[in-house]
Amino acid sequence: MPYALALKKMKRAVFPGSFDPITLGHVDIIDRAADLFDEIIIAIGLNHDKKYLFDLDQRVQFIKDTFADNPKIKVQTYKGLTINYCKEIGVDYILRGLRNPADFEFEKAIAQTNRNLSGIETVFLLTSANTAYISSSIVRDVYRHDGDISSLVPDAVARTSKE
Repeated sequence: MPYALALKKMKRAVFPGSFDPITLGHVDIIDRAADLFDEIIIAIGLNHDKKYLFDLDQRVQFIKDTFADNPKIKVQTYKGLTINYCKEIGVDYILRGLRNPADFEFEKAIAQTNRNLSGIETVFLLTSANTAYISSSIVRDVYRHDGDISSLVPDAVARTSKE
């Protein structure tokens, strides 16, 4: 590819997950990655065997509402392997957030497998210290027990818990 064309190629990343629900940790990673990529596709993986707290339409809407002012952020759903989805839509990067060393070990194995199978690179960003403790599973547990999740999730999700 000529150098001029290579410069013009958009850098796009897929940020895959269930986002049940999206948390301030996710938002932190996405906001910082938006400075690195021309487009970030938040890709909600579909797994019909999994029981979700929030239905798919709610999760999509939470993300759309949270990033309504950022045209770089898109939200889509997909089935199957993330690398196959990336190839299908022409994306060369997978974005992942890391909260702790256990996340790194788990994500490293997946990233190496993905690169070996497809050539798709994984870009890791460390979560900020003020959001590193937040996980969707913690949010779901607090929510199920009628706790206040407003300090853990974007406003679009927090409003749901008050309705």
